[in-house]
Amino acid sequence: MPPSSCNLEPFIQATRFWLEKSVIGFNFCPFAKPVFRADAIHYSVITTENTADQLEAVANELQRLEKQPEIETSLLIFSKGLKDFHQYLDWLELANQLSSDMGFEGHFQLASFHPDYCFEGAQTHDASNYTNRSPYPMLHIIREASVEKALAHYPNPERIPETNIKVATEQGEEVFKTILKQSKASFSGSD
Repeated sequence: MPPSSCNLEPFIQATRFWLEKSVIGFNFCPFAKPVFRADAIHYSVITTENTADQLEAVANELQRLEKQPEIETSLLIFSKGLKDFHQYLDWLELANQLSSDMGFEGHFQLASFHPDYCFEGAQTHDASNYTNRSPYPMLHIIREASVEKALAHYPNPERIPETNIKVATEQGEEVFKTILKQSKASFSGSD
């Protein structure tokens, strides 16, 4: 029996808390705030550990975005499975291939977030990893046209990653660990 939507709400609320306090709060994505405030993000909680079913959820979300232009972006939150970061990266390759096979290359980008995210060459405890660390494994589906439009009005967009690393490092790992802990603890049943 599939879980009811009310059982999934804590995952969405924890994600919204994290978005507001971390991604928007530290301006890691300068384009997130208006989309968040406009409530133009679609949240889907994926409750299966089965790879084929997870990829089917990605396909469904890509099709939803194609058919519903009022949804600016989607976050797929994986409540089960994909806990191991390296397995998640392997799965991400499959998701990117699926998007390409469906003809969405150039239309949508897939951005990755994970509780154990670690950039290549970074140490596990580097604060910079927290720019992509989320309460749960996630896949962010972004409209490329929206990114291009936003970047056209943003000065020096190539400096965003460098700025994010600087901000995260200045804040320190404990600040972001606390936000992640609070995001899950604030909403009962989300862990």
